[in-house]
Amino acid sequence: MTLDKTSLVNRFLSYTRFDSRSDAAFDCCPSTPGQLVLAKHLAAELKELGLSDIRLDENGYLTATLPANGCPNAPTVGLLAHFDTAPDFAGKDVKARIVSYQGGDITLNEDPAIIMTTADFPELSQYEGQDIIVTDGTTLLGADDKAGIAAIVSAIEYLIHHPEIPHGTIRLGFTPDEEIGRGADRFDVAAFGADFAYTIDGEGLGGIEYENFNAANAKLLIHGRNVHPGASKHKMINALTIAAEFQMMLPAGEKPEYTADYEGFFHVNQMNGSVESAELKLLIRDHDRANFEKRKRYLTSLAQLLNEKYGSGTLELEIKDSYYNMREQIEPVFHVVELACEAMKAVGLEPKTTPIRGGTDGARLSFMGLPCPNLFSGGHNAHGKFEFLPVPSLLKVAETAVEVLKLAGQIKKK
Repeated sequence: MTLDKTSLVNRFLSYTRFDSRSDAAFDCCPSTPGQLVLAKHLAAELKELGLSDIRLDENGYLTATLPANGCPNAPTVGLLAHFDTAPDFAGKDVKARIVSYQGGDITLNEDPAIIMTTADFPELSQYEGQDIIVTDGTTLLGADDKAGIAAIVSAIEYLIHHPEIPHGTIRLGFTPDEEIGRGADRFDVAAFGADFAYTIDGEGLGGIEYENFNAANAKLLIHGRNVHPGASKHKMINALTIAAEFQMMLPAGEKPEYTADYEGFFHVNQMNGSVESAELKLLIRDHDRANFEKRKRYLTSLAQLLNEKYGSGTLELEIKDSYYNMREQIEPVFHVVELACEAMKAVGLEPKTTPIRGGTDGARLSFMGLPCPNLFSGGHNAHGKFEFLPVPSLLKVAETAVEVLKLAGQIKKK
């Protein structure tokens, strides 16, 4: 298989020029207009390639079909990626460039000095001798998930240009607002019509993921009482002090910076307020459902304890589940994982099955009736200025997608 590497790289670079960062502060869908601009651009590109049934709705969900070619009884397979980049870091005016990496540190920007070091990012050393796509250090790159989009479109383009390759019906889906947890909110699984699908949204090379965190978001509102500090003894209730006390009561070692693999955590990711009132937001994550429920009960007990200490109603805790571990939905149809592993081996990769320490649209879609493991997209250090994408890895993503679709065409739908 020989995909056009130059076309693939240029396609990815063209997508990075769109400012498609999502924003949870807005309730509209998509949450930012830039995502819809990219969606319209991609819809036109898919039409030019000759795909059928191209539909882009007002919410920024884009779907398209490549009809079956010689495999009428094969299952319908979906490939999915998301338009938005993370709100954590700037995504406008991305200045992506290709570095011929010969080892050592990479200077992203000389003024101001921004250097990606092998001490901080030892995985860089794996790509010595390769071309790597980086930014100037003032924005993220957007490989999460524009690398996934580019790989999918290039894989489909390859199949269109090689009609001698048989395959079943292929459905493409591109969604908004994945980074703020809304990517599957308005996705019509029934209309999509796939028997199973893959999100192409993982980091690194050769990864396949079918386990993810059970996830919930918690919001703690704290009501204090402000009194002049010169006359506040036994009168003031400092909401900021209580917020800090609540955080310090969380298990010290169960935070993201101290955990890995299957270890769960509590993550306080926002705290603001004043003496009079404060708000604390945190994430609850655990792969094990029983431990996940235990973590939620623990937060509730902390709030109750502090309400007993400071007075009923001082703390208001709200916990909302976000998504669950898709493993329980994937295990009954595990052949979709085995098929992806076989495809990776066919392109010279050793599959790596690791748990996702985060979420993916595939998790929610799996619970909506569309089994949807997650495949690698090749990038590293997503959501920040040190994000990078090795060109050979991007090529392997597209090659893997082609092989998945070829192998799926050999299956007879039950």
